[in-house]
Amino acid sequence: MTLAGTRSTRRERWGWYFYDWANSPFYSSTTTVFGALSMSSIAAADAKANITLNGDRACLNAAGGTDTLHHCDVTLFGLHFPAGSVWGYLLSVATVVQVLVLPIAGAVADRSHNKRRILGGFAFLGAAAAAAMFFLTGSDWQLGAALFIVANIGYGGSLVVYYSFLVDIGGPDERDGISAKGWAFGYLGGGLALALQLGFYLGHDAFGVGQDLAVQICFLTSGLWWAAFTFPAVRALPRRHTPVEVAPGRSVLRAGFTELRQTLVAAKAFPLTLAFLGSYLVFTDGINTVVTVSAQYGKDELGFGNEVLIVTILVIQFVAYLGGTLHGLVARRAGAKRTILGSLVVWVVVLAGAYFVQPKQMLQFLAVAVGIGLVLGGTNALSRSLFSQMIPAGKDAQYYSLYVVGERGTSWLGPLVFAGVGQATGSFRLAIVALVVFFAAGLVLVWLVPVRRAIVAAGNTPPEVL
Repeated sequence: MTLAGTRSTRRERWGWYFYDWANSPFYSSTTTVFGALSMSSIAAADAKANITLNGDRACLNAAGGTDTLHHCDVTLFGLHFPAGSVWGYLLSVATVVQVLVLPIAGAVADRSHNKRRILGGFAFLGAAAAAAMFFLTGSDWQLGAALFIVANIGYGGSLVVYYSFLVDIGGPDERDGISAKGWAFGYLGGGLALALQLGFYLGHDAFGVGQDLAVQICFLTSGLWWAAFTFPAVRALPRRHTPVEVAPGRSVLRAGFTELRQTLVAAKAFPLTLAFLGSYLVFTDGINTVVTVSAQYGKDELGFGNEVLIVTILVIQFVAYLGGTLHGLVARRAGAKRTILGSLVVWVVVLAGAYFVQPKQMLQFLAVAVGIGLVLGGTNALSRSLFSQMIPAGKDAQYYSLYVVGERGTSWLGPLVFAGVGQATGSFRLAIVALVVFFAAGLVLVWLVPVRRAIVAAGNTPPEVL
């Protein structure tokens, strides 16, 4: 049963916007800032401990700062890799693990009488793991890695259910604006949380805490923010939902992967929908990678201190609010597809500019940050709403499960490219410019998809402007 034609209430839409507000600090603070910065430092501390224990002369000669990150190894399950590559590899592992879990989220949501409860369950799991990163200290980066993976499971699972509500609360001509507003509102919430954390981090001495403890408290507050604001969001979302029945004797786990397989088979009847999804998976991998490694690039390649990096990412958050709102306005006049294509061109230009930023040149770095902020939220927001137009009626949860599974299942490639190029060349400058390929390829692929035909083929009415 589809409710795309049912007009949602103002309260329901604000509930949907508010969940973006709730989960954004995990992405903006935990993943983009404090996780990227602290994980590298903690892995470097572990590498230095290994230097002392093992007497590695080559590593001893390189020890200290960026050299330790590039040349000194840490060990996990018998594998050895540079401390500076830990964060990139962790992002890859976290996304691959989600692929095994997210089909369950879609299956449970489809079969539940209360889809809101499933959203809340995943959200609170993620929030608890994010808050528990408070205990990440010393050289125990493995604990942080485990908690980060669990938090990502909660984050990804909640997004499967959250995205499926978009079809319930907006008609074809409304979804671009709703999706863009939700994404912009999320960046506003993430920016506000990061601003408060930044004030605390920079003034930690006045609060009588050390810098490491200040970072731990920021982890804690991100998790608490996520949990606290999930309550009003979940309560306001629509109750109406007709669950899919589970066949007797079949577990939800088995049903989840069976449903994913059936959705993949059925989706072959809509090749244009899959073509757009494939295009999205290419460029969103680049977007996610740029966001999650930008702090490491600024610190390890350009030599900026943590304070500068946090302020820069804060600038990105608030510019992204304006950028998301702007994308919604532009899409109303030019259409979602043209607006996405324009955004991808800007992404290519911004990454090319990032390659030429000189060490310690803050104005150059801020210019790149403003460019990222302008296109950061809007590109994904319009892709989310445009995809909703191509979903066959009544299949929203299934197809958004496929959407998020695909997103998580392919988004390991960008961090892997970044970490691999950095390890092979000893330069994160070359690693950042290597990411241009994701945006250039995405631009060509989106341009080739006949979006209006895809919407009609799915049995839906296209919006007036595409």
